[in-house]
Amino acid sequence: MPRIARRALLGAALPALALAQPAWPEKPWRVLVGGAPGGASDILMRIIEPSLREVLAHSFWLDNRPGAGGMLAAEICGAAAPDGYNFFINHIASNGIGPHLHRRPGGFEPNRDLAGVARIASMPNCLIVHPRHGFRTVADLVAFVRANPAAGTFGSAGVGTSSHLSGVMFGQRIGVDLTHVPYRGTAPNMQAVLTGEILFAIDNAPASAQQVRAGLLTALAVSPARRWSQYPDVPTMQEAGIPDFDVASWYGLVAPAATPRPVIDRLAQAVLRALADPAVVTKLAEFGADAWPAGPAEYQAFMIAEETKWGPVVRAAGATRG
Repeated sequence: MPRIARRALLGAALPALALAQPAWPEKPWRVLVGGAPGGASDILMRIIEPSLREVLAHSFWLDNRPGAGGMLAAEICGAAAPDGYNFFINHIASNGIGPHLHRRPGGFEPNRDLAGVARIASMPNCLIVHPRHGFRTVADLVAFVRANPAAGTFGSAGVGTSSHLSGVMFGQRIGVDLTHVPYRGTAPNMQAVLTGEILFAIDNAPASAQQVRAGLLTALAVSPARRWSQYPDVPTMQEAGIPDFDVASWYGLVAPAATPRPVIDRLAQAVLRALADPAVVTKLAEFGADAWPAGPAEYQAFMIAEETKWGPVVRAAGATRG
């Protein structure tokens, strides 16, 4: 083919290529949030926003759609146009526990209908007790509830929450039928430990950190398999002798499953770049979260593993909702 003809053919193809792979983003993009404004999801996204805007030129806007433990926002995202402008900041409740907890008559499956972009951060739960009990280790608590099973009461922030299912998992691991006492949120759950209404709780670690540091509560262990940056001297549940116990309130970004891979990869790279910034890591730590980066493939596999892990625990708890 003559050179001029080849140039003409290439010139004709370039507009088509440009249309097939448009620059992204060309405008602000939406991030659905499964909770009310000012919650953890909002705060985490705002911490990484300056870095994302620097790389992507455009930033995002938050669309708060609370309901069903984040499943409402997840389903909205799954049904949204896969055009690179719809994302969801997901978490353990929506993609780990939620698939077992909430019936979905429309057939929505979070880990099928949403594509992982990047994992962002995690926040641990913490096993807390009142100092008056004299428990110094998890082994002390386990010995007590095995000898006094009727006193083995634990609280949670509500049925189906990670604090509820953490307590169920703890009972399974130590072979004791513990008594669950649900409260309406983390704050009243923590207050119940302080007043002695319940023996212990395994709830949001940042929420009780001030009381732990003041000596009003004792932190016996943190729930993830790795130690929390805020409590470097507090063992994990596994280190404390509770096998196969790994629970973290994790957060990340997902998109409608058919979102173009180049868009997912570009946003993932921007998120991972933000999480490599020491200033961002420090801000996350100040909030009580640990940066926990993972790219698309690793994050997708992680979410599927979390869904698998929580199935038996939810069934054992009998915690299902319509």
